[in-house]
Amino acid sequence: MSDINITYETIYELLRKEKYETELQPLPQTFFNNVIEYLTEKQTILESQKAQDSIFSKESEKTGKQIQNVKRILKELYEKRENKIIQLALFSSRTNLSHEYKNMLPEEQEFFNSILRLLDSYRTGILDNILDLKLPTLSLPKDIKTENKETSKLIRFIHPVPKFVGEDLKIYGPFSEEDIANIPTRAAQILITKKRAYEIK
Repeated sequence: MSDINITYETIYELLRKEKYETELQPLPQTFFNNVIEYLTEKQTILESQKAQDSIFSKESEKTGKQIQNVKRILKELYEKRENKIIQLALFSSRTNLSHEYKNMLPEEQEFFNSILRLLDSYRTGILDNILDLKLPTLSLPKDIKTENKETSKLIRFIHPVPKFVGEDLKIYGPFSEEDIANIPTRAAQILITKKRAYEIK
């Protein structure tokens, strides 16, 4: 899914689709970054309004309510997607089939993989052993994160890039053309895919 301009209306529309469609709905790869930027901008506006004279009290109250509503919608959107991902992992574990599920963000894919490994581990350790007339034996799967050693990429920027929030929740940038920086892997891959930068190896 291509990038979208984050507004109250677009976030509400994303929730509406997620609620009324059975399958996981597509989100832009930069969705989390875009949402954080949107909320940061709204929070800056709110603080500015509060710092002004009392004539802005109604505006600040309106902005504050909008921020609260957006956070409520985001929470519901997350929980709808969370439930779908858990159900997909449960189905995959029960059928013992490998499936490629579309429309998961990288963080959601990691969430899915973690749940699936945990379900598979307990299913093997408990159910399979019982069916073989053995007592349950449990061994938890290794954390996926410990297996993925590459957490960042060194990249050179081809075009200017405004500041953004990485998956580690730190702010990066802004960057100019020819700047070199070590960027969290997911954000770096998005920049490389969009031809905003290339990896230095």
